[in-house]
Amino acid sequence: MKRYIPNLLTIIRIVSVPILFWLMFIIRSDRSIFWAMIVFTFASITDYFDGLLARKFRVITNFGKIMDPVADKLLILIALVAIALPPIKLVSIYIVYIILCREVFVSLLRNFYVRRKIYIPANVWGKVKTVFQMLGIIFALVYYTVLSTLVTKYNTQIRSGFQILFWIIAFITILSGLSYLFTANKKTNRKREKDD
Repeated sequence: MKRYIPNLLTIIRIVSVPILFWLMFIIRSDRSIFWAMIVFTFASITDYFDGLLARKFRVITNFGKIMDPVADKLLILIALVAIALPPIKLVSIYIVYIILCREVFVSLLRNFYVRRKIYIPANVWGKVKTVFQMLGIIFALVYYTVLSTLVTKYNTQIRSGFQILFWIIAFITILSGLSYLFTANKKTNRKREKDD
């Protein structure tokens, strides 16, 4: 039974994707954004325990390898677009473009190397990137839904702070993409040396 828990947590995150989209873009009220914050926070917690339990029980499945990052990317991108648009508008839309381009680039690169039977595991930069993105989004949603009305005097400064925070996150995201590229090139060179 234990071996199915990581995949179950991944399925919960996959189900959270359309729910998050519905709350943030279809209903899009202050109350629905509050519930979106709850859904996103819960999904982020399941992501942590998913990886933890998969390593603990030693159950790394093909389903988990494919669907776990897909669920994470969709959740993050939906939430990022939502907090970049009115009425939230805590993030520059250019940050969304940067993160989206990085995800598309790495996905295409991964597919390119897999076809050549070169497999690039997730590294520390990828994990740091995901953690920072999820925490940044949670902080932004908590601020907008709970704290903004309590600290109206400092709203301008806090909003500027979020802009800085997410530019830092964008920089970490770029670094994680470059790190993936360097790792892929190293593995390609090693494979060539073996083939020679």
